[in-house]
Amino acid sequence: MNQNNLKPLDCHVHIVGNGSSGSGCWIRLRGAKRILARFMLANFGLPVASLKGDLDRLYVERLLHLVRTSSLGQTTILAHDNVYDESGNIIEGKGSFYVPNQYVLRLGREHPEFLPVVSIHPARKDALDELDRCLEGGAVMMKCLPNCHNINVNDPRLKPFWKKMADARLPLLAHTGGELSVPVVNKAYQDPRILTQALECGVTIIAAHSATSSGVFDPNYLPVLSQMLDRYPHLYADNSALCSPLRSKHLRTCLQEKLQARMVHGSDLPIPVSGVWLWLRGLIDYGTYRTLEKIPNVLERDYQLKKALGFSPESFTRLRGLLRTSYTVRKKS
Repeated sequence: MNQNNLKPLDCHVHIVGNGSSGSGCWIRLRGAKRILARFMLANFGLPVASLKGDLDRLYVERLLHLVRTSSLGQTTILAHDNVYDESGNIIEGKGSFYVPNQYVLRLGREHPEFLPVVSIHPARKDALDELDRCLEGGAVMMKCLPNCHNINVNDPRLKPFWKKMADARLPLLAHTGGELSVPVVNKAYQDPRILTQALECGVTIIAAHSATSSGVFDPNYLPVLSQMLDRYPHLYADNSALCSPLRSKHLRTCLQEKLQARMVHGSDLPIPVSGVWLWLRGLIDYGTYRTLEKIPNVLERDYQLKKALGFSPESFTRLRGLLRTSYTVRKKS
């Protein structure tokens, strides 16, 4: 067996750009989000000046370097759609960044390290046509943030979209739980029960962040997600951003056998990766924290932290069996 086929995969890595290469990407930063963006760029390994410079090229080159110098075989790259209302009209001024589907599909064709994940608001007037275009273009998964994109997954009008996804065996990576990095439009949609209709249509869903709380006042929906796992065998969770200050308090639950059996590895890059909260919560010892904190590659650091926490070997490769297309991980350059 080709050993590259056994390499870990990351299900949750964002592409960010400012359109400098003609990508169609844009970023709209306001208030405290500007400070957060600078912090994330520094963690990612890019200068703050790149925000107004050649960010498209610099971000892709940096991400390729991180993948190629890590233990990972490949990583997803996530598109990010606009915010729409229930009638399928863009809500101007609500979104903080945009990454077109065609951009991530092109990057996926150009770089074997990248697995293209598209983003389609299902209320868009062209949603079904866009889904066809993305399937033809090689999409392996779809990503959305119901609470930030303003998606009522349980709206009966969206059922044809979910059924088409299910028929195409295109899985959905859906944000669950609170959110601090992207503006929230409807907090009610952070509850994983908002995903019920898509699940009942047969869509395989990965609940990003395991429905944990992000902010101080966010509800913890992990118990709800745990109950849903009993009902839906095609529902999974990812451990992305669980090394963050507040989400890390739920790690002991996520490491229990029931969640482990459905867990998928993800980093949520460029969200900062640090083991300090894992050490402070007694999840890893000080020596392990200090050793792993010295790893300069943030993708590798996140992977090694998840290993040190005790996530199962299967969690790092489980994504392979969930993606729409079968593929062989090609050897990294």
